[in-house]
Amino acid sequence: MPRLKTIYEKEIISKLMSKLSLKNKHEVPKIQKIILNMGLGEDASDGKKLKACVEDLALITGQKPVITKFKKSISNFKTRKGANSGVKVTLRSSRMYEFIDRLVNIALPRIKDFRGLSAKGIDNSYNYSFGIKEHIVFPEVNFDKVDKIRGLDITMVTSSKNKEGTLELLKEFNFPINEKKN
Repeated sequence: MPRLKTIYEKEIISKLMSKLSLKNKHEVPKIQKIILNMGLGEDASDGKKLKACVEDLALITGQKPVITKFKKSISNFKTRKGANSGVKVTLRSSRMYEFIDRLVNIALPRIKDFRGLSAKGIDNSYNYSFGIKEHIVFPEVNFDKVDKIRGLDITMVTSSKNKEGTLELLKEFNFPINEKKN
């Protein structure tokens, strides 16, 4: 069982119940899944670059990514229906908690000029999304073998019923949320 999952079950649930004034522990917000997406742009048609991105994302997450395809042809973006657009991974349960642990404690502190994550990343479904400009902040990726530094979009799907619940949940997981950016 991951370290962060035991901390969530033993400590974070009780803290959130008191902070959010909830009576039932099943009302406490939790992270249901994490979706990592790496858009490739023009490199999606190149087989070698696509394979390199799949391998990098597999190293970061410990799970094989899915190659995403375009749903429509749009001439202004030079896209064709069915062509490769990027790679994505959906993490759940144990792998999700291990990824959060590595993200918060290792990857985010390695970002250049990092001043915290914005509190504005919460959408109308109370999920939190943010982007990382360099996928090489993860120690699993070998910097010498990377041909191009790519961005990474991370979405955390929560069971929260309001923005405060999502924000408090992320703070309990030690996410460096900077509320001064609002």
